[in-house]
Amino acid sequence: MIIDSLENASKYEILHPSFKKAFDYLRENNLENLSADFKHEIEGVKFFGFQGKGKTVEESLTTFECHDKNIDIQFCISENETFAWKPRANCKTPNGGYNDEKDVRFFSDAPDMFFKLKENQFVILFPEDVHAPMITDGVLNKIVIKVEI
Repeated sequence: MIIDSLENASKYEILHPSFKKAFDYLRENNLENLSADFKHEIEGVKFFGFQGKGKTVEESLTTFECHDKNIDIQFCISENETFAWKPRANCKTPNGGYNDEKDVRFFSDAPDMFFKLKENQFVILFPEDVHAPMITDGVLNKIVIKVEI
């Protein structure tokens, strides 16, 4: 997992060939005006917008998830967003099987920690990062980027 602000994103572009495309899009577009159902794709990098009410910790933990085929870059456009996190290697309680179509695997384990993103910050979540996002009392405005491994 990597947490940083968009101003420093260029440091991480060498980690995956598609990271530069993802971060360039974030830097070059007016993200405040995206629609709630925004979807976009650039050469296999998929962007999904979300605007709406956040979740409680309990609601978010019902989808304590990780992915096998994709790296998530989650970018906070506005508001603060809290995430639950735990390394996949320490998760012992699967919550259902792997969904290949949606590339998601759920766990019922308790998180090891919580962290918060503020406006203009991102988190890069690799397959070993089990996470539960969208925890806030406010209204979220964010983009989730799926980068295929």
